[in-house]
Amino acid sequence: VQLQASGGGSVQSGGSLRLSCTASGFTSDYYAIGWFRQAPGKEREGVSGINMRDGSTYYADSVKGRFTVSRDNAKNTVYLQMNSLKPEDTAVYYCAMGDSGLGPVVFMRVPSAVPYWGKGTLVTVSS
Repeated sequence: VQLQASGGGSVQSGGSLRLSCTASGFTSDYYAIGWFRQAPGKEREGVSGINMRDGSTYYADSVKGRFTVSRDNAKNTVYLQMNSLKPEDTAVYYCAMGDSGLGPVVFMRVPSAVPYWGKGTLVTVSS
């Protein structure tokens, strides 16, 4: 399994960015893709995730109402639209993939339980 994330960059507070994550090298229909982030000196945390089969979504409280996750199953791609960005959103963002049977709570709150990870993309929000 390979995951390719893109779309990071630098924006000012209040700006927007859209991240993309494309998955390849698998055959299962029962999987979820999540976005995680890690800021300097902090633990990796789950931001948002989506079940690729039924489209159910998960958001961390810190991003609800600002971030939107969506999917394009034909392209095996997940997007994270990030609006109203804040300096505290600055982090390296990673996409990760695992069995949707993990459930959203485990999938997003226990990063070590998610088996496949892409390389990170840096998001910097300046005040």
